[in-house]
Amino acid sequence: MFARPSIRPLVAAIASIAAIAMLAGCAGGTAGAQEPEASTPGAQSVPLAELDLLDDPLSWHGESTAMLASASITAVEESPSQTLPATVTSHDLDGDTEVTVDETSRVLGLDMSGSVAATIVGLGFADSLVGRDVSSTFAEVADLPVVTSGGHSINNESVLALRPTLVITDGTIGPIDVILQLRDAGIPVVFVDAEPGFDGVGQLARQVAAAFGAPDAGELLATALQQQIDAKVAEIAGIAPKAEGEKLRMLFLYLRGGSGIYYLFGSESGVDDIITGLGGIDVAAEIGWTGMKPMTDEAVISARPDLILVMTSGLESAGGVDQLLDTKLALAQTPAGMNRRFVDMADGQVLSFGPRTADVLDALARAVYAPAA
Repeated sequence: MFARPSIRPLVAAIASIAAIAMLAGCAGGTAGAQEPEASTPGAQSVPLAELDLLDDPLSWHGESTAMLASASITAVEESPSQTLPATVTSHDLDGDTEVTVDETSRVLGLDMSGSVAATIVGLGFADSLVGRDVSSTFAEVADLPVVTSGGHSINNESVLALRPTLVITDGTIGPIDVILQLRDAGIPVVFVDAEPGFDGVGQLARQVAAAFGAPDAGELLATALQQQIDAKVAEIAGIAPKAEGEKLRMLFLYLRGGSGIYYLFGSESGVDDIITGLGGIDVAAEIGWTGMKPMTDEAVISARPDLILVMTSGLESAGGVDQLLDTKLALAQTPAGMNRRFVDMADGQVLSFGPRTADVLDALARAVYAPAA
């Protein structure tokens, strides 16, 4: 779909999974507007090394939930300078095109993980947002009207009613025809193409900032976020097991139990960066799993995960850990299943590569290495 060939099948897979879930009428997560985020204030005030860490992460029994310390996003600066009109490259479905943005007073940032809206807030343009997608649940947008329905489907009438002067999206929600109809209605629509994972955080910051006519703010945010990610990965490395035989073998499972949807996320999905950043072994990549593919019993058993990462509402849709293990016996046969070693995190957080990536890593590290805390 976008300029980098490796990203096209990934974006298509994300959209396909969401479409299947919507048609099947799945419960939880992507089925409707999510609740405003819960958080654990002050959680990050204690450095990771000072937590009550597990002596042996491989032997821990029980599930845990990762929660961000704050439901808010801190802007890199207030009132960034802009130069408008700004002409930027939009990475459309049928190729790149030039889009001119004249006004950014009423903006929508739409994608499956809430990363675009979060980046807009991180740049310092929170006041420009007039609506949100279901995955954008952080404090700065929680009171804004939701313009997606039935999961990640854009409601054209809801969008037009907000009279946006700019729409920024990555193509992971649609249908694409609806988005193009917005452009036909005279609304500038800019498609961004940041790749999933840590590298995409800076790419997204720069591209979104360009659409606002604020490249300096984009560079400032990209640099700051990369420094935060690098620092957090280094901090986690200080508490994670060093020996290869002691590292946790991790797997990310996307599930919508009511719809019978079970997908494993592998390399090029961004999950590989998360798992590596947590000091774990990405077993999906180890068995050659690329992008997103339906879970098979053979793949799960051969992967032998010690820990499985899931989205909170996905786990809820499967009836919780007990029902999931009763339904998927292959999962129950893995070390993770036998130890009930599942770590869940809110849908709009765990794969939201943007201003909160370092915070997501921190929250996951606490749930993985200090679950009792």
